Amino acid sequence: MAEITAALVKDLRERSGAGMMDCKKALMENGGEIEASIDWLRTKGLAAAAKKAGRQAAEGLVGVAVSGTTGAAVEVNSETDFVAKNEQFQDFVRAVTNIALETGDDIDALAAAQHPEGVAVSEKLTSNIATIGENQNLRRARRISVNKGAIVPYVHNAAAPGLGKIGVLVALESDAPADKLESLGKQIAMHIAAAFPLALNEADLDPALIERERAIAAEKASESGKPAEIVAKMVDGSIAKFRKENALLSQIFVIDNKTKIADVVAAVAKDAGASITLTDYVRFQLGEGIEKETSDFAAEVAAAAGVS
Repeated sequence: MAEITAALVKDLRERSGAGMMDCKKALMENGGEIEASIDWLRTKGLAAAAKKAGRQAAEGLVGVAVSGTTGAAVEVNSETDFVAKNEQFQDFVRAVTNIALETGDDIDALAAAQHPEGVAVSEKLTSNIATIGENQNLRRARRISVNKGAIVPYVHNAAAPGLGKIGVLVALESDAPADKLESLGKQIAMHIAAAFPLALNEADLDPALIERERAIAAEKASESGKPAEIVAKMVDGSIAKFRKENALLSQIFVIDNKTKIADVVAAVAKDAGASITLTDYVRFQLGEGIEKETSDFAAEVAAAAGVS
Protein backbone atom coordinates (compact mmCIF):
# COMPACT_ATOMS: atom_id res chain seq x y z
CA MET A 1 0.00 0.00 0.00
CA ALA A 2 1.25 3.47 -0.86
CA GLU A 3 2.30 5.70 2.02
CA ILE A 4 -0.50 8.14 2.92
CA THR A 5 1.50 11.36 2.90
CA ALA A 6 0.39 14.93 3.52
CA ALA A 7 0.94 15.70 -0.17
CA LEU A 8 -1.33 12.81 -1.16
CA VAL A 9 -4.08 13.98 1.21
CA LYS A 10 -3.70 17.52 -0.14
CA ASP A 11 -3.93 16.28 -3.73
CA LEU A 12 -7.13 14.33 -3.04
CA ARG A 13 -8.69 17.20 -1.11
CA GLU A 14 -8.03 19.68 -3.92
CA ARG A 15 -9.40 17.32 -6.56
CA SER A 16 -12.46 16.11 -4.66
CA GLY A 17 -13.46 19.04 -2.45
CA ALA A 18 -13.88 16.62 0.48
CA GLY A 19 -12.61 17.23 4.02
CA MET A 20 -9.10 16.31 5.10
CA MET A 21 -10.08 13.43 7.38
CA ASP A 22 -12.47 12.02 4.77
CA CYS A 23 -9.66 12.17 2.22
CA LYS A 24 -7.26 10.40 4.56
CA LYS A 25 -9.83 7.65 5.19
CA ALA A 26 -10.55 7.30 1.47
CA LEU A 27 -6.85 6.88 0.70
CA MET A 28 -6.45 4.29 3.45
CA GLU A 29 -9.47 2.37 2.12
CA ASN A 30 -8.10 2.41 -1.44
CA GLY A 31 -4.41 1.75 -1.03
CA GLY A 32 -3.41 5.35 -1.69
CA GLU A 33 -4.89 5.34 -5.22
CA ILE A 34 -6.20 8.84 -6.06
CA GLU A 35 -8.79 7.92 -8.70
CA ALA A 36 -10.21 5.04 -6.65
CA SER A 37 -10.35 7.33 -3.62
CA ILE A 38 -12.28 9.97 -5.57
CA ASP A 39 -14.82 7.33 -6.60
CA TRP A 40 -15.03 6.08 -2.99
CA LEU A 41 -15.71 9.61 -1.72
CA ARG A 42 -18.40 10.11 -4.34
CA THR A 43 -20.17 6.88 -3.40
CA LYS A 44 -20.29 8.20 0.15
CA GLY A 45 -21.61 11.55 -1.03
CA LEU A 46 -18.46 13.31 0.15
CA ALA A 47 -17.09 14.59 -3.16
CA ALA A 48 -18.32 16.73 -6.02
CA ALA A 49 -18.92 15.39 -9.54
CA ALA A 50 -15.88 14.26 -11.49
CA LYS A 51 -16.02 17.20 -13.89
CA LYS A 52 -15.38 19.57 -10.97
CA ALA A 53 -12.34 17.61 -9.89
CA GLY A 54 -10.34 18.90 -12.87
CA ARG A 55 -10.81 22.59 -12.20
CA GLN A 56 -7.45 23.23 -10.58
CA ALA A 57 -5.88 26.64 -11.10
CA ALA A 58 -2.83 27.28 -13.27
CA GLU A 59 -1.70 30.55 -14.75
CA GLY A 60 -1.31 31.78 -18.33
CA LEU A 61 -3.87 32.51 -21.02
CA VAL A 62 -6.33 30.89 -23.37
CA GLY A 63 -6.47 32.49 -26.82
CA VAL A 64 -9.25 32.23 -29.39
CA ALA A 65 -9.24 33.45 -32.98
CA VAL A 66 -11.53 33.16 -36.00
CA SER A 67 -10.79 33.55 -39.70
CA GLY A 68 -13.74 33.11 -42.05
CA THR A 69 -15.40 29.82 -41.16
CA THR A 70 -12.48 28.45 -39.13
CA GLY A 71 -11.68 29.03 -35.48
CA ALA A 72 -8.82 28.02 -33.18
CA ALA A 73 -8.24 27.93 -29.44
CA VAL A 74 -4.85 27.63 -27.74
CA GLU A 75 -3.73 27.40 -24.10
CA VAL A 76 -0.29 28.62 -23.01
CA ASN A 77 0.62 28.25 -19.35
CA SER A 78 2.89 30.31 -17.16
CA GLU A 79 3.96 30.08 -13.53
CA THR A 80 2.22 33.24 -12.31
CA ASP A 81 -0.70 35.45 -13.21
CA PHE A 82 1.75 38.32 -13.41
CA VAL A 83 3.18 36.88 -16.64
CA ALA A 84 -0.34 36.56 -18.10
CA LYS A 85 -0.54 40.36 -17.87
CA ASN A 86 2.78 40.81 -19.67
CA GLU A 87 2.37 42.26 -23.18
CA GLN A 88 5.15 40.09 -24.57
CA PHE A 89 3.39 36.97 -23.30
CA GLN A 90 0.01 38.17 -24.57
CA ASP A 91 1.49 38.90 -28.01
CA PHE A 92 2.94 35.38 -28.09
CA VAL A 93 -0.38 33.71 -27.21
CA ARG A 94 -2.21 35.86 -29.76
CA ALA A 95 0.32 35.02 -32.50
CA VAL A 96 0.28 31.30 -31.73
CA THR A 97 -3.52 31.22 -31.76
CA ASN A 98 -3.51 32.76 -35.23
CA ILE A 99 -0.90 30.24 -36.38
CA ALA A 100 -3.13 27.42 -35.07
CA LEU A 101 -5.78 28.53 -37.57
CA GLU A 102 -3.41 27.14 -40.21
CA THR A 103 -1.65 24.28 -38.42
CA GLY A 104 -4.58 22.78 -36.50
CA ASP A 105 -4.61 20.73 -33.30
CA ASP A 106 -1.19 19.07 -33.38
CA ILE A 107 1.01 20.69 -30.73
CA ASP A 108 4.25 19.43 -32.29
CA ALA A 109 3.28 20.94 -35.65
CA LEU A 110 2.30 24.17 -33.94
CA ALA A 111 5.61 24.32 -32.06
CA ALA A 112 7.52 23.75 -35.30
CA ALA A 113 5.54 26.36 -37.26
CA GLN A 114 7.11 29.71 -38.09
CA HIS A 115 6.44 32.57 -35.70
CA PRO A 116 5.95 36.05 -37.25
CA GLU A 117 9.46 36.96 -36.03
CA GLY A 118 10.92 34.37 -38.41
CA VAL A 119 11.81 31.64 -35.91
CA ALA A 120 9.96 28.48 -34.89
CA VAL A 121 7.22 28.92 -32.30
CA SER A 122 9.22 26.66 -29.96
CA GLU A 123 12.28 28.92 -30.31
CA LYS A 124 10.22 32.01 -29.62
CA LEU A 125 8.79 30.34 -26.53
CA THR A 126 12.31 29.51 -25.32
CA SER A 127 13.32 33.12 -25.89
CA ASN A 128 10.29 34.32 -23.90
CA ILE A 129 11.21 32.05 -21.01
CA ALA A 130 14.72 33.53 -20.97
CA THR A 131 13.63 37.16 -21.21
CA ILE A 132 10.55 37.01 -18.96
CA GLY A 133 12.32 34.79 -16.45
CA GLU A 134 9.52 32.32 -15.89
CA ASN A 135 8.74 28.87 -17.26
CA GLN A 136 6.00 28.71 -19.92
CA ASN A 137 4.34 25.83 -21.74
CA LEU A 138 2.43 25.50 -25.00
CA ARG A 139 -0.17 23.09 -23.67
CA ARG A 140 -2.95 22.41 -26.19
CA ALA A 141 -4.71 23.63 -29.32
CA ARG A 142 -7.96 22.88 -31.14
CA ARG A 143 -9.28 24.00 -34.54
CA ILE A 144 -12.85 23.69 -35.80
CA SER A 145 -14.60 24.83 -38.98
CA VAL A 146 -17.86 24.79 -40.93
CA ASN A 147 -18.51 24.71 -44.67
CA LYS A 148 -20.96 27.60 -44.39
CA GLY A 149 -22.22 29.53 -41.44
CA ALA A 150 -20.19 30.86 -38.53
CA ILE A 151 -17.59 30.05 -35.90
CA VAL A 152 -18.44 32.28 -32.96
CA PRO A 153 -15.76 33.03 -30.32
CA TYR A 154 -16.24 34.02 -26.70
CA VAL A 155 -13.74 34.77 -23.92
CA HIS A 156 -14.72 34.81 -20.27
CA ASN A 157 -12.64 36.91 -17.87
CA ALA A 158 -10.84 38.55 -20.79
CA ALA A 159 -7.36 39.92 -20.11
CA ALA A 160 -7.23 41.43 -23.62
CA PRO A 161 -9.23 40.96 -26.83
CA GLY A 162 -9.29 37.24 -27.64
CA LEU A 163 -7.35 36.29 -24.50
CA GLY A 164 -8.62 35.18 -21.09
CA LYS A 165 -9.28 32.43 -18.56
CA ILE A 166 -11.94 30.55 -20.52
CA GLY A 167 -12.08 30.46 -24.31
CA VAL A 168 -15.05 29.07 -26.24
CA LEU A 169 -15.74 28.47 -29.94
CA VAL A 170 -19.18 27.52 -31.31
CA ALA A 171 -19.61 26.02 -34.79
CA LEU A 172 -22.93 26.74 -36.51
CA GLU A 173 -23.54 25.26 -39.97
CA SER A 174 -26.21 27.35 -41.69
CA ASP A 175 -27.35 29.69 -44.48
CA ALA A 176 -29.01 31.95 -41.91
CA PRO A 177 -28.05 35.65 -41.77
CA ALA A 178 -24.73 36.36 -40.08
CA ASP A 179 -26.27 38.53 -37.35
CA LYS A 180 -28.63 35.71 -36.34
CA LEU A 181 -25.75 33.25 -36.12
CA GLU A 182 -23.51 35.63 -34.19
CA SER A 183 -26.23 36.32 -31.63
CA LEU A 184 -27.10 32.63 -31.21
CA GLY A 185 -23.45 31.60 -31.11
CA LYS A 186 -22.62 34.16 -28.43
CA GLN A 187 -25.46 32.95 -26.19
CA ILE A 188 -24.51 29.30 -26.61
CA ALA A 189 -20.85 30.12 -26.00
CA MET A 190 -21.75 31.84 -22.74
CA HIS A 191 -23.78 28.78 -21.78
CA ILE A 192 -20.82 26.50 -22.59
CA ALA A 193 -18.49 28.63 -20.46
CA ALA A 194 -20.88 28.31 -17.51
CA ALA A 195 -22.25 24.77 -17.93
CA PHE A 196 -19.07 22.87 -18.88
CA PRO A 197 -20.56 20.24 -21.24
CA LEU A 198 -18.44 17.13 -21.73
CA ALA A 199 -19.62 16.33 -25.28
CA LEU A 200 -21.86 17.68 -28.02
CA ASN A 201 -24.33 14.75 -27.99
CA GLU A 202 -25.18 12.13 -25.41
CA ALA A 203 -23.81 9.46 -27.77
CA ASP A 204 -20.45 11.26 -27.87
CA LEU A 205 -19.78 10.99 -24.12
CA ASP A 206 -16.69 8.95 -23.33
CA PRO A 207 -17.74 5.30 -22.77
CA ALA A 208 -15.11 4.93 -20.03
CA LEU A 209 -16.60 7.93 -18.23
CA ILE A 210 -20.09 6.42 -18.50
CA GLU A 211 -18.87 3.11 -17.09
CA ARG A 212 -17.20 4.91 -14.21
CA GLU A 213 -20.43 6.79 -13.46
CA ARG A 214 -22.38 3.53 -13.72
CA ALA A 215 -20.11 1.87 -11.16
CA ILE A 216 -20.56 4.78 -8.77
CA ALA A 217 -24.33 4.83 -9.28
CA ALA A 218 -24.51 1.06 -8.74
CA GLU A 219 -22.57 1.35 -5.49
CA LYS A 220 -24.88 4.07 -4.22
CA ALA A 221 -28.04 2.24 -5.32
CA SER A 222 -26.94 -1.04 -3.76
CA GLU A 223 -26.77 0.67 -0.37
CA SER A 224 -30.51 1.46 -0.59
CA GLY A 225 -31.43 -2.13 0.28
CA LYS A 226 -33.99 -2.26 -2.52
CA PRO A 227 -34.57 -5.33 -4.75
CA ALA A 228 -32.13 -5.94 -7.60
CA GLU A 229 -34.60 -4.92 -10.32
CA ILE A 230 -35.26 -1.61 -8.56
CA VAL A 231 -31.53 -1.04 -8.10
CA ALA A 232 -31.02 -1.62 -11.85
CA LYS A 233 -33.68 0.96 -12.68
CA MET A 234 -32.12 3.44 -10.25
CA VAL A 235 -28.74 2.99 -11.95
CA ASP A 236 -30.25 3.42 -15.43
CA GLY A 237 -32.03 6.56 -14.26
CA SER A 238 -28.82 7.99 -12.83
CA ILE A 239 -26.94 7.36 -16.08
CA ALA A 240 -29.74 8.86 -18.19
CA LYS A 241 -29.64 11.97 -15.98
CA PHE A 242 -25.86 12.16 -16.24
CA ARG A 243 -26.00 11.94 -20.03
CA LYS A 244 -28.59 14.72 -20.32
CA GLU A 245 -26.77 17.01 -17.92
CA ASN A 246 -23.37 16.64 -19.59
CA ALA A 247 -24.16 16.65 -23.33
CA LEU A 248 -24.43 20.16 -24.75
CA LEU A 249 -27.51 19.67 -26.95
CA SER A 250 -29.55 18.17 -24.09
CA GLN A 251 -28.40 20.61 -21.41
CA ILE A 252 -30.85 23.20 -20.11
CA PHE A 253 -30.01 26.71 -21.36
CA VAL A 254 -28.52 28.65 -18.43
CA ILE A 255 -30.01 31.92 -19.64
CA ASP A 256 -33.67 30.86 -19.23
CA ASN A 257 -33.16 27.70 -17.13
CA LYS A 258 -35.91 25.78 -18.96
CA THR A 259 -35.13 25.23 -22.66
CA LYS A 260 -32.82 22.53 -24.04
CA ILE A 261 -29.97 23.87 -26.15
CA ALA A 262 -31.22 21.83 -29.12
CA ASP A 263 -34.57 23.62 -28.84
CA VAL A 264 -32.88 27.02 -28.55
CA VAL A 265 -31.11 26.35 -31.86
CA ALA A 266 -34.35 25.12 -33.47
CA ALA A 267 -36.26 28.23 -32.38
CA VAL A 268 -33.67 30.59 -33.90
CA ALA A 269 -33.62 28.52 -37.10
CA LYS A 270 -37.39 28.80 -37.39
CA ASP A 271 -37.24 32.56 -36.84
CA ALA A 272 -34.44 32.91 -39.42
CA GLY A 273 -36.20 30.73 -41.97
CA ALA A 274 -33.10 28.57 -42.45
CA SER A 275 -31.75 25.38 -40.93
CA ILE A 276 -29.06 25.79 -38.26
CA THR A 277 -26.95 22.89 -37.00
CA LEU A 278 -24.70 23.15 -33.98
CA THR A 279 -21.93 20.89 -35.26
CA ASP A 280 -19.07 21.35 -32.78
CA TYR A 281 -17.68 23.44 -29.95
CA VAL A 282 -14.47 24.05 -28.02
CA ARG A 283 -14.17 24.97 -24.37
CA PHE A 284 -10.70 25.60 -22.95
CA GLN A 285 -10.50 26.56 -19.30
CA LEU A 286 -7.13 27.79 -18.13
CA GLY A 287 -5.31 25.25 -15.99
CA GLU A 288 -7.98 22.57 -16.33
CA GLY A 289 -6.46 19.43 -14.83
CA ILE A 290 -3.25 21.18 -13.71
CA GLU A 291 -2.53 21.59 -10.02
CA LYS A 292 -0.72 24.45 -8.37
CA GLU A 293 1.85 23.75 -5.70
CA THR A 294 0.65 24.87 -2.26
CA SER A 295 3.40 23.89 0.13
CA ASP A 296 2.01 25.79 3.12
CA PHE A 297 -1.31 24.00 2.73
CA ALA A 298 0.50 20.65 2.72
CA ALA A 299 1.98 21.52 6.08
CA GLU A 300 -1.47 22.47 7.34
CA VAL A 301 -2.81 19.11 6.19
CA ALA A 302 0.01 17.27 7.91
CA ALA A 303 -0.70 19.03 11.19
CA ALA A 304 -4.46 18.50 11.03
CA ALA A 305 -4.47 14.93 9.69
CA GLY A 306 -1.52 13.61 11.65
CA VAL A 307 0.30 12.15 8.66
CA SER A 308 3.94 12.39 7.67
